[in-house]
This record gives sequence, C-alpha cells and structure tokens, in this order.
Amino acid sequence: MFWICGTRCIGTDFAHARSAPTVIDIATRPGVTQRFLYIAPDSPKAAVILYAGGHGGLQLDLYGTFDWGQGNFLVRTRQIFGSNGLAVAVIDAPSDRQSAPFLIGFRLSAEHAADGKAVIAWMREHAEVPVWLVGTSRGTQSVAAIAIALANGGGLTSTILRDDRRGSPVTSMNLSTLKIPVLVVHHRDDACRYCPVSETSGLMEKLTGSSYDGLMIVSGGNAKGDPCEAFSYHGFNGVEGEVVHAIAEWIAAH
Repeated sequence: MFWICGTRCIGTDFAHARSAPTVIDIATRPGVTQRFLYIAPDSPKAAVILYAGGHGGLQLDLYGTFDWGQGNFLVRTRQIFGSNGLAVAVIDAPSDRQSAPFLIGFRLSAEHAADGKAVIAWMREHAEVPVWLVGTSRGTQSVAAIAIALANGGGLTSTILRDDRRGSPVTSMNLSTLKIPVLVVHHRDDACRYCPVSETSGLMEKLTGSSYDGLMIVSGGNAKGDPCEAFSYHGFNGVEGEVVHAIAEWIAAH
C-alpha cells in the first residue's frame, strides 16, 4: 500500500481532467459535507463512485491518507479503475458520521441517498460522463439503496445477501423498481456467511425492471484470513486487476 497526497478543494469550482488524486469536500445537507478522493484520467469514458464495505468510515484526511479501509477491495483498486479509463470517487462517511458506528445503520437512509445525489451531481459536472455506483460487501447496501432512490446504474460486488446486523440484505430491498443497468459480481468461492454465491440467482430474479442486468461469477486468486474480510475470496484477492477490467468493460458497453 502507498499513500496518496493531493490538494483539498471545497465546493464545485474544481477544474476537471486533473489526474492527480485530490481530496474533495462538498456540501450535501444543511451543515453536512461529504468527503471523497477524486481520481480522473484524461478524457474518462465513465465515472464510478466507490462505496467500501464494513463500517465505511475511511477517515480520509486532507492529504489523501485513509485511516481505515486501505485494504478494502474498492479502496485498494482505485488506481486500477483509473487506469481503465474511469474517473473515480472513493467515498468516506459524511461529516456527521465521522465516529463509530460510521455508516452502520445509515446506509439505507434518506440522508445517505442525499449525500450520494450530491456526489453524483458533482461527478457529472466535472467528469462530464455517465456516473455509475459501485459497492462491495456492505457497500452494496449503499449502492442498492441510493440507486433505488435516485435511479442511477450500479455494480454490486460481493453482495450482502443475508444480514443479522443493523441493516438489510440487498435482496430485501425494492429492486424491482430499478430500471437502469445493474451488474452483480461475485466470487465462486466466497465463504462469507453473508454473501453465499448460491443465493445470487435469487438476487438476479428480483431485478425484474432493470434495463440490463448481468451476473459475473469470478474464480481464481487466493484467500487469506477471515472469509468476510478484504484479502479473502470475498475481496477478490489476487484477481483484482481482472475483476476491475471486466467491470470497466461492462460499463463501457452500457
């Protein structure tokens, strides 16, 4: 892992097409700001907003350093998304959720959707390309909830299909209302008890209104440690580049 340094910007006067990672703060709700790390290649073909799993509190500082979540699949592959021609926003918890439990119990809220809407608007203005939401593990709860609220296309990796914590499995959400493209990516050997690959077919069956949905089952790589953590099959350890490239190709085709 390496640390990124960038320039902090506030508001929407940031000149687009800069390739250096940059920390952005934008106003979302009264008295609340949303911070994210922005990476943009020259002439991006699309933009992705990345929602990490776990509690989601990356605690991104002004210099682009993450205090938590450096190993998360979407956080550690942010530059790979950029090298595949995508503008990238790596989302932290908003300013009013910067302590425990961070995004736990918040991902399905109207406030979270409002924060997401503001980031989408910023990305559309500055990248000037279609914007996609991408979540992994508990980040799939954020993406599904925001997509339902705002009707933006999205991708779900290692989707939460069961939940006994403070949240809801993605399959319990009103997925049939989604009219936009949805891609589901899952590792064949994901052993996390919340994400059984055997239940992905049930997830796909609920996407009845999607203009295009796809299921991508990944194999290969290697697993280390807790099966629900980032360096197991759950986090696509060892096949990150292939997975991100496949996601980028799917986005480009839709």
